[in-house]
Amino acid sequence: MSWLYLVLAGFCEIVWAIALKYSHGFARTGPSAVVLTAGFVSFYLLSLAAKDLPIGTAYAAWTGIGTVGTAILGIVLFAEPRTWLRLSCILLIVIGIAGLHMASQK
Repeated sequence: MSWLYLVLAGFCEIVWAIALKYSHGFARTGPSAVVLTAGFVSFYLLSLAAKDLPIGTAYAAWTGIGTVGTAILGIVLFAEPRTWLRLSCILLIVIGIAGLHMASQK
């Protein structure tokens, strides 16, 4: 269950990060509310995951999920660079998250 909480926390992190872009420096109310709500839910779910997982594993996986998802959506939604180096680095983060998951199995 802890890894499910962690994955959901990571998805919420992606939501608040993308909403942050749309908030235009918190000048737009709707996206700003999404940033605050998704951020709170993300931290809450991370805290639930951290009850059973090592905090280093939970935090690294949480930020990794958020980083990968936000980077991919940045490419799709905001036409950010799609270079081989960038995509390779994203893949390395995914491999790291998978490694942390395997290392934390009891």
